[in-house]
Amino acid sequence: MSERRWKSVYVVGIALNAIAFANAVMNGSWLFAGAFAFVAVYLVVRLRMVTPDPDSDR
Repeated sequence: MSERRWKSVYVVGIALNAIAFANAVMNGSWLFAGAFAFVAVYLVVRLRMVTPDPDSDR
């Protein structure tokens, strides 16, 4: 897959986890909210690994 497609997959995953996190918090399900927050943080880290650093050429 291309880099652009990977970025969009990660961004959609992060957005869906943010929605699920907000829904879990509003319902008082803190265990589920923690799980969704953990997955969202993991996806952000993976997105940072896939996206090249613009300062890498220096």
